[in-house]
Amino acid sequence: MLRGGTKSYFAAAVCIITLTSMVTLSYFRLQRFSHLPKIIQEGSRCRGKITNSTITALKDNRTFIISPYFDDRESKVTRVIGIVHHEDVKQLYCWFCCQPNGKIYVSKAKIDVHSDRFEFPYGATDIVCLEPQNCDPTHVSIHQSPHGNTDQLPMFEIKNRKAETFSVDFTVCISTMFGNYNNVLQFIQSVEMYKILGVQKVMIYKNNCSHLMEEVLKFYIEEGTVEIIPWPIDSHLRVSSKWYFMQDGTHIGYYGQITALNDCVYRNMQRSKFVVLSDADEIILPLKHPDWKTMMSSLQKQNPQTGVFLFENHIFPKTVSTHVFNISYWSTVPGANILQHVHREPDRKDVINPKKMIIDPRKVIQTSVHSVLRAYGESVNVPMDVALIYHCRMPLQGNLPRESLIRDTTLWRYNSSLIMNVNKVLNQTVLQAQK
Repeated sequence: MLRGGTKSYFAAAVCIITLTSMVTLSYFRLQRFSHLPKIIQEGSRCRGKITNSTITALKDNRTFIISPYFDDRESKVTRVIGIVHHEDVKQLYCWFCCQPNGKIYVSKAKIDVHSDRFEFPYGATDIVCLEPQNCDPTHVSIHQSPHGNTDQLPMFEIKNRKAETFSVDFTVCISTMFGNYNNVLQFIQSVEMYKILGVQKVMIYKNNCSHLMEEVLKFYIEEGTVEIIPWPIDSHLRVSSKWYFMQDGTHIGYYGQITALNDCVYRNMQRSKFVVLSDADEIILPLKHPDWKTMMSSLQKQNPQTGVFLFENHIFPKTVSTHVFNISYWSTVPGANILQHVHREPDRKDVINPKKMIIDPRKVIQTSVHSVLRAYGESVNVPMDVALIYHCRMPLQGNLPRESLIRDTTLWRYNSSLIMNVNKVLNQTVLQAQK
């Protein structure tokens, strides 16, 4: 009896597992089928209004489109970088127009709100749509419905459609510049250090800055080093200058920094071999190599499957300075002189230092500020004896006496080139403005 009963239970279990598997498989097939592009019009023209704004609000005022990007790393999709309300936005559709036949396809979008939302109601979001297999659409519109009038929808160019050869080795993504930013001297020093270390492009998501800072940015734009992405996020949402939610009625943290970083990754996916995600007051300083190119070549040889390299942040407080490199005419320029701040705070017990990254953008799907959320390949923590982040800012351990700080003059290895290059920029920008 027991044997027969055991067989019956086993047979029942097999039936249940088989049935569950079939139902699950059918569900996923239906889900994929529901997201497949469907023709809704033929013989039409793309009549929507093409928009070039960095941030575009849809009619629901709960969805904000930054930019769509072609992404064929897993399947042929358009990945739209956006910002949505994590609860209110339930359904979105991509409207593709295929020319020259004029067929309009609609795909149901997968709405993927990034996990690092830090409890704000709005967060960085991937709006992902399968593309039609028999055409390569150049533009897409995003709508809450699979029905409607395309004439009324804004159209966005799908970037990264054509493969390109890398135009630069390193691009630094700085997000976001806000609060009437006026740390002019330190900004110039950072950009000149980036260039010494091997950077060819610095991308800045700019909300606002001082008039003097505008003059400096204009110089770097004309030089070809800086590219500005306008970032008027406070025209659409109530923004917080903090990264965590304070129950204060704000909608999104730190001026939408995470969204800007993700857009910068995709914007440079086919243009730059590496993308550096950091702030304007942070410099990744190599200790064993003269520049980033030789450092990254070495790191990649040691870690061939890695697409994300994490560097540890160390605070060099502005409140502690040395009289060395006290250059008199620099004192008239707003901002810190990093050459005078060479004492770093010691590690705190039971506190993990945050990290910033140099990434291979083609291996990253979603990023946060201090780590990637989704990527192909591995992430590796770069040892402190190879490189560290020089972060000149207000102290985190303000009560420490000077003797407890660690004197670290690594930055001084670059002092001659840095001083010469900074003087050149000041003479053509700030000092001209002060005459």
